[in-house]
Amino acid sequence: MGKFDAPRRLSKKEIDELFIDFAEAIGSIKNSIEAANLIKDLLTEQEVVILARRLQIARLINNGYTYEQMHKAMQVGNSTIARVQLWMNTYGDGVRTVIKRTESSREKEGGETDPLSWSKVKKKYPMYFWPELLLKEIVKSASIKEKKKLLKVVADIREKTRLTKDLMKILQSNKLSHAPAYGRV
Repeated sequence: MGKFDAPRRLSKKEIDELFIDFAEAIGSIKNSIEAANLIKDLLTEQEVVILARRLQIARLINNGYTYEQMHKAMQVGNSTIARVQLWMNTYGDGVRTVIKRTESSREKEGGETDPLSWSKVKKKYPMYFWPELLLKEIVKSASIKEKKKLLKVVADIREKTRLTKDLMKILQSNKLSHAPAYGRV
């Protein structure tokens, strides 16, 4: 995660207050578009990749995959897998809740529940797989109006990178051709 030089150390009380404020901010999110906007505003691409990989490893652990299977699918070391497993064993309630909810919603929609199904995408786009995962979930649960807003968010990204082009393809391939294509790339 991002590192910074703090001019002073925070007290335990200040850290607790920041944690509560952050948890309340996350708890106030009402839909996937708001979540995507918050992620885009607060985290760098690298930070999102780190968090997304941790969540993916947690899913694999939760589904009973071996270290060898996880290492092969995720291209991460055993120490990373062990650290995520330790966190899940020590705490883990939040991650297990999110995994259960997302897998339940995928099953209801007839979607893919095997986390290893993304291994090809991750190999092709090692730094860019998280937006595709995120957008597919957002697009699945979004209304037409929300999809149009999401297209606007993608179009507003300052730098028109390969990532932006890939995101536009994903959005437009999900039967959004009738929606206006904001800022075609």
